[in-house]
Amino acid sequence: MILHLAVLLAFQLIGETISRGLGLSLPGPVIGMVLLLGLFMAVPKAAAAIQPTAQGLLSHLSLLFVPAGVGIVGHLNWLGADGLPILLALAVSTALAIAIGALVFVGLSRVMAARE
Repeated sequence: MILHLAVLLAFQLIGETISRGLGLSLPGPVIGMVLLLGLFMAVPKAAAAIQPTAQGLLSHLSLLFVPAGVGIVGHLNWLGADGLPILLALAVSTALAIAIGALVFVGLSRVMAARE
């Protein structure tokens, strides 16, 4: 499990290094995830090995939202002044994320169906 966590963090670090080194506006963890996906596609056994650790992280994902909640409570005065733009940005970004996720799912399901 420690090795698998190290692999996940190493890809995040590689992505962050590429993002900052090249001055990209794309976040480093996103680049790292794309590179990790490339590894998983090239070496399917790596995906199978890391899957239990990833499932464990996903099962405790709610714990990662605790610092964000504390930050919101700590900055309630800003939320009162800029609440409407923040709410609008959250609503639009959530809708876009859901729509893009659905489109990716549909695209991948078509690709997987074509392979079979």
